[in-house]
Amino acid sequence: MINVHDQIRRNKRNTIFLISTFLVVIYALSWILGAVWGNPYMGMIFVIPITILYVLFAWFSGSNMILATMGAKPVKKSEFPHLFHTVEGLAIAAGVPTPKAYVIDDTALNAFATGRDPEHGIICVTTGLMNKLNRQELEGVIAHEMAHIKNYDIRYMMLVTILIGIITLLSDFLLRTFLYSSMGGDRRENNQMTIVFIVIGIVLAILAPFIGHLIRLAVSRQREYLADATGARLTKYPQGLADALKKIKGDPDPLVDKANKASAHLFISTPFRKKAGSFFSGMFSTHPPIDDRIQKLERM
Repeated sequence: MINVHDQIRRNKRNTIFLISTFLVVIYALSWILGAVWGNPYMGMIFVIPITILYVLFAWFSGSNMILATMGAKPVKKSEFPHLFHTVEGLAIAAGVPTPKAYVIDDTALNAFATGRDPEHGIICVTTGLMNKLNRQELEGVIAHEMAHIKNYDIRYMMLVTILIGIITLLSDFLLRTFLYSSMGGDRRENNQMTIVFIVIGIVLAILAPFIGHLIRLAVSRQREYLADATGARLTKYPQGLADALKKIKGDPDPLVDKANKASAHLFISTPFRKKAGSFFSGMFSTHPPIDDRIQKLERM
């Protein structure tokens, strides 16, 4: 039997470690940027205010931007009473404030949760999901998304996405600085240590965003398993979510029209068209194999 509480504690420890790692990388990139300008502290003075503004904007506006990009509309109780009551009932079972419910007009079978914490949680489903799933299957999917809110996955993934965005912007700026700066000036022309330092900076600037994305994808896959287990505990009927995943797997048109790579990790299943499996496609996937998820649920 999966010990959900142990996994939640482990995820919280991993959260602290990974976010600390991202912060160290941001510090290193800003320090290198300042060194290129002639004073390492100049990079920090330049980067820190921009980082703070970026984090604040993304923290308070990120969810609204995601919903607007997806074309999501708030749920009206009179229009979708079953969805409204399902979200309400599962929030009580999970012991979290009732998330706001949204709907995307799309035939694909999918759903996602977002927000910065349980007090600002949001659950969004496609109209295709509501039309194709029965009551127990829909409850299984909503419970899965409720689990992301209960387990603070929504906060973690938002923070990681923000930090990766900062690292990507900073790395791009650093590479452009290297490209356009005169690295052959008289003062630095024969300084071998400076050349080594610049090479390290270039390698770090190139690899940092790539590694950051791999970390986000790997952690996203782990948290899908945990959300499946937590959601099954909420409904006390794992087969409901397992059957829903079978229908999602068999969806002939899984493409969510307005989904993009930045938001793909939020969905219960990848919102893009199916591709032939390979080592690299698995490594870059935002979700674990759906068959594995179904098997784990059916063994619960």
